[in-house]
Amino acid sequence: MPNTQNRLPFLSPPHHRTHKNGVGDIGSIVLVTQTFPPDSAAVGQHMADLAETMARRGHRVRVLTADRGYDDSSVKYPRRETTSFGVDVRRLRFTSFGKANLLNRIAAMLSFIGQAGATLLFQRDLGGVVFSTSPPFVGVLAAIVGRIRRVPLAYWAMDLNPDQLVALGILPSDGPVARCLRRLNRSILRRTDVVITLDELMAQRLRQQTGGPIKVDIIPPWSPDKALAPVPRNENAFRIKHHLGNKTVVMYSGNHTPSNPLTTLLDAAVALRDCEVLHFVFVGSGTAKQQVEQYITRYSLHNILTLPYQPKATLSDSLSAADVHVVSLGTPMAGVIHPCKVYGAMAVARPILYFGPSPSHVTAILDEWQNGWAVAHGDVTGATTILRHIASLPHQALATVGERGRAAMDSRFDPARLCEAVAEAIEDALVVRWPSA
Repeated sequence: MPNTQNRLPFLSPPHHRTHKNGVGDIGSIVLVTQTFPPDSAAVGQHMADLAETMARRGHRVRVLTADRGYDDSSVKYPRRETTSFGVDVRRLRFTSFGKANLLNRIAAMLSFIGQAGATLLFQRDLGGVVFSTSPPFVGVLAAIVGRIRRVPLAYWAMDLNPDQLVALGILPSDGPVARCLRRLNRSILRRTDVVITLDELMAQRLRQQTGGPIKVDIIPPWSPDKALAPVPRNENAFRIKHHLGNKTVVMYSGNHTPSNPLTTLLDAAVALRDCEVLHFVFVGSGTAKQQVEQYITRYSLHNILTLPYQPKATLSDSLSAADVHVVSLGTPMAGVIHPCKVYGAMAVARPILYFGPSPSHVTAILDEWQNGWAVAHGDVTGATTILRHIASLPHQALATVGERGRAAMDSRFDPARLCEAVAEAIEDALVVRWPSA
């Protein structure tokens, strides 16, 4: 957990904090996010946790979000609602057209930014703006609103762009677009009162981008599925349904993307196709899911099961069906994106098999808690050796390794505690900008 001992004291009730000129209170804190529950996207889930926490702490909280599903734009949500904790959710029209192609996503992003900007500029009781990375470059809007309305800004950085686009080879690092986006980011960061980021490597990148000192709080995220709990192997409905029996299941569950390469794991699955103990399960979707299908066809693999995303209500079963969870992070992605899959695996007390660079946030967890193994991308021999070792272990031995991760979740990555830390960091920015009278 980050050190919070030197933070400014929380002033209660927050609504009574006054403008630095002594005029009125700070007004509503507005969270700007293109996704929000019941949509299942992770950024929206985390923003919902924060909104609830800020409301419970006495703040007036408003959310500006899209009125349709991020992945499936045919799913429509109420235009306006008030949550049980008093959060005012306002959903903007024509701000999600699905993910079928890039043009749809760009059009939705521009529509969302335009409508959210107009709303913020004319909102009478605006006291502060919290934004993240959905949609990308929403920080441009926040910086403009912050300057015009003279309100504090909090940036919750969950991934970094254009760093991700450069790392994926979509943009040349020294090209004009990347240089322009870096300048834009530098301007946004310098106008933001507090930046909250997910790990030390991300914080280092952000500090380098500004070329000067900025306030950065490092607070890791949490599993948005707080109800996740281990389900015993012999009672697991997922294992029974898919006839996994007593096999040792190695699972990758989540979005399949180029940022999370699986080639080394798949090559190891080919090498181990005659190992009757091991079975590989790939759950989810994404642009890289077709690679799994291609391997199955090309090598006639019978040790791989591929499935779509599972219902949220049965997520504990599907995640607990694994004996080991795979977490993958592309070699250039350390400090660019944060591998949140690690928290779901730890929540259900399963060991982690990590494919990616070192150092990274995941290797730091594995080193401290000894709850898994790490393999570099391309090291198929190393991956095969570790997987044979995993297959040789009794299930109780694997369970003991997984329990260390669960202990880390309880002591270091507790969702309620981490969300409170994010709320406190944002309140610090409000205190600095709007000190009490």
